[in-house]
Amino acid sequence: MYFCDWLHGDVRQYDITDTSKPKLTGQIWLGGLLKNENDFQDNRQLHGGPQMIQLSLDGKRLYVTNSLYSTWDDQFYPGIKQDGSYLVKIDCDSENGGMKLDQNFYLSFKNEPNGPARAHEMRYPGGDATSDIWN
Repeated sequence: MYFCDWLHGDVRQYDITDTSKPKLTGQIWLGGLLKNENDFQDNRQLHGGPQMIQLSLDGKRLYVTNSLYSTWDDQFYPGIKQDGSYLVKIDCDSENGGMKLDQNFYLSFKNEPNGPARAHEMRYPGGDATSDIWN
């Protein structure tokens, strides 16, 4: 099971084989208000915290964006308005547990044709995200 904490800034992976005793098996930091840390090696500035997630159908990749709702973004993370939001990819080990931030996959929505944009939900047409099962 995967969990995002938009305010704190972390993405968590839990083993829920024993539903009465969930076990934390992975954690990655992507900004946040309370700690404002991130697991990128170059310590790039990340406005906002992880919000929307999509797990690939094979369970090996978790895609994360950071915009929740524009009025809340503006209140808690005003930098998103100027810098736009981001999309990142986390490699997941769904069998043994553990997550690793892909250091080479970072998509910024700062320089869009109509100005900075806010990425919320993402989907690969005909492809890779769990939302495709509804098509």
